[in-house]
Amino acid sequence: MGIYVNSKTAYTLYKSETEKPYFVDKTRMLEELFPLVRTGNNHVCITRPRRFGKTVAANMIAAFFSEGCDSGDIFDTLQIAAVSGYDEYRNQFPVIHISFHELDGACSSYREYIGRMERRLVRDIRKEYQQADIEETDSVADVLLELHAQEGTRFIFVFDEWDFIFHQNFITEQDRKEYLLFLRNLLKDRPYVRLAYMTGILPIAKYSSGSELNMFSEYTMASEERFSEYFGFTEQEVDLLFERYQEQKWQSEQVTREDLKKWYDGYHTKAGERLYNPRSVVLALSNNNLGNYWTSSGPYDEIFYYIQNNVDAVRDDLALMVSGNAVPVRIWEYAATAQELKTKEQILSAMVVYGFLSYENGMISIPNRELMDQFADMLKRETSFGYVYRLAKESERMLQATLLGDTETMERILEQTHDMETPILSYNHETELSAVVNLAYLSARDYYRVEREEKAGKGFVDFIFYPETSSVKDGIILELKIDHSPEAAIAQIREKNYAIRFAGKLPQTGRILLVGISYDKDKKKHHCKVEELKNEKTEA
Repeated sequence: MGIYVNSKTAYTLYKSETEKPYFVDKTRMLEELFPLVRTGNNHVCITRPRRFGKTVAANMIAAFFSEGCDSGDIFDTLQIAAVSGYDEYRNQFPVIHISFHELDGACSSYREYIGRMERRLVRDIRKEYQQADIEETDSVADVLLELHAQEGTRFIFVFDEWDFIFHQNFITEQDRKEYLLFLRNLLKDRPYVRLAYMTGILPIAKYSSGSELNMFSEYTMASEERFSEYFGFTEQEVDLLFERYQEQKWQSEQVTREDLKKWYDGYHTKAGERLYNPRSVVLALSNNNLGNYWTSSGPYDEIFYYIQNNVDAVRDDLALMVSGNAVPVRIWEYAATAQELKTKEQILSAMVVYGFLSYENGMISIPNRELMDQFADMLKRETSFGYVYRLAKESERMLQATLLGDTETMERILEQTHDMETPILSYNHETELSAVVNLAYLSARDYYRVEREEKAGKGFVDFIFYPETSSVKDGIILELKIDHSPEAAIAQIREKNYAIRFAGKLPQTGRILLVGISYDKDKKKHHCKVEELKNEKTEA
């Protein structure tokens, strides 16, 4: 066995994964690969955002099929063991398994990168098949062709993160073309290929517009239903993981099942099934702590990276999405491969491909609290967002003015921004006013759980602010009106008894503040009113 050929690396890594307390059995995926292995010369590419279990699945596949080890101690107790063909396929095939994200620290060119892999692979093959007449100086494809001609050997190829090299600064456009030709020459119409299984983030459709990689059947989250349940966690799987969490002897449980849904849910398969970010769910349960685990595996400013070349194109859409609305857009997944993202479709498509946005039925949205926090941080830092940035920066002052009942300051913040710019602030619908108010209270999310359009009392309220830290005690109910007075908004709060939502949820010293914000289209003026709810029944 070698580094790439019949290596035990995948076995070791996947075995370790199965022994973790929050392991999820996805081995039924192997059953779907059995027919492809049997017929031979099949090519599958799975593209998903980062942190969605692609590497775990690749290790599972290599560990199961590889003749370089006996993985019965792993799989005998998993779901695949009950499937017809289990003994026929387990550890019966030569496997070439390469993780393309392996980059030597001193590597500074494509030639060094791919040359190192080719040398290792040829060395592994010569070591594993010593009886074969193979020259060390031959190309990998020639070596494998010679081996097949002499002994009829056919391999299962498992390539993880095929597109990793495209993200490296030293890669040129010519390097990309050479890399695609390398993969084509290695895998296309080769008799030694039994199955080529490849994973990545970027869709290959753009790159195989000619004939380089068009032998692959590609399965993306947005466009293909097959294999969807094996990447990300389903509702049922998170239910099981939460039960395991509750069985741990925590001094105090800090995570609820509802928390997991709000923080890490929000993705969708082609068939409409909801999916959770698996890495974040596992870390939250393992650490007994809800947190933003997205940033710990990527650059802090990575969201802005996709937007920076044309902020104006997506500014209003982002304002609507940060306020909790879905936005219609036509997604072209291959557009994410553009060297410079400039059009609205390219930018938003890239953000879907990389997992920053969720796509369903022609609509995109920010999937969950974890990502919402990332967007909120960006909006408060990037001046190029214009009125969005100014509202976000003023949001701390807006919250404090609300708690103090300082309506003059509240109105001034809204007016100043409205007077400077117009796009979303034209308020053609109450949705736009809602988005602007949401931006004006962006900092409130540091202290409150902010719910929108929540069923409360006898109707639906626009915003409810539930205190989540000891630094704030007051609950806030906020109602919006266009061409009606703020007094009318507060009257609706009272009439509909929205305050019932705070029953038993506030400290004894906490107040319930009723906030009405209105906009007069004729006079183009905002008006605000804040009242404290006193001596009124908030029990059901």
